[in-house]
Amino acid sequence: MFGLETDIFILLALCLFAACAFEFVNGFHDTANAVATVIYTNSLKPNVAVVWSGIWNFIGVLLGGIGVAMGIVNLLPVELLVDQNVYHSIAMVLALLFSAIIWNLGTWYFGLPSSSSHTLIGSILGVGLAFSTMGRAGEPGGVNWEEATKIGKALLLSPLIGFSLAIILMFLLRRLVSNKDLFKEPKKNTPPPTWIRSILIITCTGVSFFHGSNDGQKGVGLIMLILIGITPAYFALNNTIDPTTMRGNLVQISQIVNKIDTTGLSDTDRGRVAGTKAEIVDLQRVISLPLVDGKFRAEERLQIRRDLLLINNNVKKLMESEDVDLSATDINTLTTNLNEKVGLRRFTDYAPFWVILMIALSLGLGTMVGWKRIVVTIGEKIGKQHLTYAQGASAELVAATTIALATLYKAPVSTTHMLSSGIAGSMVASKGIKNLQGGTVRNIALAWLMTLPVSVTLSFTLYLLFRWILD
Repeated sequence: MFGLETDIFILLALCLFAACAFEFVNGFHDTANAVATVIYTNSLKPNVAVVWSGIWNFIGVLLGGIGVAMGIVNLLPVELLVDQNVYHSIAMVLALLFSAIIWNLGTWYFGLPSSSSHTLIGSILGVGLAFSTMGRAGEPGGVNWEEATKIGKALLLSPLIGFSLAIILMFLLRRLVSNKDLFKEPKKNTPPPTWIRSILIITCTGVSFFHGSNDGQKGVGLIMLILIGITPAYFALNNTIDPTTMRGNLVQISQIVNKIDTTGLSDTDRGRVAGTKAEIVDLQRVISLPLVDGKFRAEERLQIRRDLLLINNNVKKLMESEDVDLSATDINTLTTNLNEKVGLRRFTDYAPFWVILMIALSLGLGTMVGWKRIVVTIGEKIGKQHLTYAQGASAELVAATTIALATLYKAPVSTTHMLSSGIAGSMVASKGIKNLQGGTVRNIALAWLMTLPVSVTLSFTLYLLFRWILD
């Protein structure tokens, strides 16, 4: 083609563009989660609502941190996917991005509020499984199943939480609010009373902001996955931190691990102690090499990242083991030396500001277009009655609060599941289960059930195809 470096640059640019396209699609796919209630209650005009939502999605990405993003990055052991053939990493990235975009566009076209989070997780699992089938004997698999299980639980529980909390909140509102205007259907083309309108706009703002802070981070994680996978020499480690500070963390961890009495420990824990000691020695050897312009040498950075993550995982398992004799002081020291602020994880868990800004722009702009298809489903087709002020406010308040808590605890949840299940719960709270439109609920449930297997299968197949093309 054009030469290795030129090819990689072109393919890297294509991958980054595809990641931004995914986040753009995520924006207009999930816009309905924030704006459906304010539009159907006449609180805001549609064009005003989507622009307002886009602005707060943008702000949410900028201020949301990177905890959820690192959960996405750690879902795939990127270190296992980076081999001597960089085109394999590019095949992985293109496969997971294309499969996520295809499913998101398909469900958006049919007006189904499916989960972009589910789609992304399924796509990542698909390429990880495909990599596992092509690995050599004795190599570990391509999926971090512990992280996948944690994320899966968060995604599974989110619709149940949204449904239940909306019912509870509607019950409390009926008992505590005497003004019956809150429970009436909106008058056509007539804005609600000022106090009701204020509540609905506030909840819309909250859902938009926290959608950005949670879903936007998934895009940040995708970009970091691309950068680490394709150009590890530049992005495997955070090069803005003084490398010499790593030595102090390693010394403190080593002192505690070296004094662990392995007598009576299980073979697994004994292996973790021995492995951690070996990895610390290996890492200390690597980082003792001369620095270049105050940074680790480019060819050593991926190895350093591998060692840091292995040490982190082993030490955490030792801290959780009931058989390992560690004092409260030891555990506190280890926790401090592993964390993302002053510990080893600050070298691996990071995202440059330009990455966050790029995703914020993609999500914010995407939020401002293509909103109508899914807004109609959420506003008209989940329940048999027109959405009331109380139902809209309850569903969005539940969604905003739950997503905020999930972001705080670094758990990726589905904004779509939270909001649509909250609408369903508010409808049930008003007139019982008969108030739901069975056909729509079945379609949403079917999309929810199909998203994971379809995205896994699609990304699995595309990964094999792209590897064949790029090899």
